[in-house]
Amino acid sequence: MKHFAGATSQGEPFALLGKRAQRCLIAAVLGLTAAASMAAGLAAGAATESYSVLINPGDEAEQSRFATFSAWKTTVEQSLRSERGAAPRVTPSTDVAADLSATRARLFDVFVAPAHVIGSAMRYGYVPVASVEKPVQAVLVAFNSSQVSNLESAAGKRLGLPQQDSVVTYLLRGELNAANTTVKRHFSSVVESRYQDALLICLQIKRCDVVAVERSVFDRWVAAGEPLKVVMQSKAVPGLGVALKPASTLTPDALRVALSKNLATIPGIFGAQKLQPLVAKDFDYVATLGYFTPRSLAGATVVDAAAVAQLQKAGALLFDTRNDAEFKAGHIVGASLLPYGEKSAKDADFKAADDSFDISKLPANKATPLVFACNGAECWKSFKASQAALKAGYSKVYWFRGGFPEWRSANLPIATQ
Repeated sequence: MKHFAGATSQGEPFALLGKRAQRCLIAAVLGLTAAASMAAGLAAGAATESYSVLINPGDEAEQSRFATFSAWKTTVEQSLRSERGAAPRVTPSTDVAADLSATRARLFDVFVAPAHVIGSAMRYGYVPVASVEKPVQAVLVAFNSSQVSNLESAAGKRLGLPQQDSVVTYLLRGELNAANTTVKRHFSSVVESRYQDALLICLQIKRCDVVAVERSVFDRWVAAGEPLKVVMQSKAVPGLGVALKPASTLTPDALRVALSKNLATIPGIFGAQKLQPLVAKDFDYVATLGYFTPRSLAGATVVDAAAVAQLQKAGALLFDTRNDAEFKAGHIVGASLLPYGEKSAKDADFKAADDSFDISKLPANKATPLVFACNGAECWKSFKASQAALKAGYSKVYWFRGGFPEWRSANLPIATQ
């Protein structure tokens, strides 16, 4: 997979959509903002409650992203302080892959994030609260002169795509899965961009035949005179929204009222938009899409929580392939941390060479029963680790597809650090 215009990993640098110095400065400001928020939280010893908040402003250019982050940060901080006297610890994020993992591990009290993150949070116990963003719709775009007229006729063409965990990419992959194909199988090549606006350049210089972007981005391009057409579109999903961990003493209704009250004090970014309540059914569509792992893995045995408990008693070794923070927040008793460094695509055609996994940490005896787990059916790390063990010659590989969320739901023993 190639990368284009400020991609998040190695790739070709394009400076057409902003200077590197601007990106670095904004990233630094985001980091300083998070550090300042944390310091404020530590200093507020008299606060009755403290909330951890993650804010991902979604797929925007750096300047818009920072403005959106700042507006939401101010609104959430004011709301939590007014309702609970809380000094929230705000963490900025531009890494949706990490955010999805954080929802499964329930690492934050409040998420402000795109629809697929909020939808994932709901599956792990969070309650949707509200949104002020317009709905998001993914569209596949080509020039009017192109022979491509639908998804089927785009087969074999070169695709331009936002970064892997963009809501647009999430929706497109889901639609391809529904059509019984994948990005890798359907398109001859993929050019990946960090910013959606860069994909217009990909079309113009003829490196892409079709590109996937948000409907609002396409509308802006057409309004500027670009001769473009939509050849496929997804259903609409909620825009940037808020979800609350139910264990909090703050109720969703109280948070919604506080957000609505403080929203009006933030000039500019929200304009005349009003807070819109979110309910579970708003996420029915996005919840059916995404990066769910296959239901089987050739050579491995898929097991449930009860089977894992029995395997442990029989001497099997259980490896947790999540990251250190997730492991410390809660893990299966007896599990060993063996992180899988994932950079490859979340599909069955993933490129293992893009990832990192220390196979030397597995026992020398290839007949040792091994169990691999991570964060549920949406987490690919244990699937990929199981496959790595099989390729290394281990003969008794068990894949705990339901992972830690299933174990937790079964009320089995959990350890924390």
